[in-house]
Amino acid sequence: MENKEYNKLVRDYFPELMKEKGKAVDYEVLDGSEYSKKLMEKFDEEVNKFRNAGTDRLLSEIVDLLEVVYAIAEHRGITEAEVEFMRQLKRNRSGGFKKRIMLKNISGTK
Repeated sequence: MENKEYNKLVRDYFPELMKEKGKAVDYEVLDGSEYSKKLMEKFDEEVNKFRNAGTDRLLSEIVDLLEVVYAIAEHRGITEAEVEFMRQLKRNRSGGFKKRIMLKNISGTK
């Protein structure tokens, strides 16, 4: 039987899904500091997967990235509702990115 080592954060139901497929799964539940570290590693992993995703995987990778962002926020005591509220607040104050504006430079002083 092939044994592959991952040592990475996975979604909550992943161990059960693998067991249903007849796989033996070894995992641990992380403490706060290790969980925080692995969340940041997962964020980097998901950003890379998003960057390399073809159009057929784009939505799935965006969803995975958002899930990690929400997990990071929750781990730091911030709810999804607070994230969304702040996103809307910043969008209302400063706009989004729909106009595709690239700042080139700013000169002069007041």
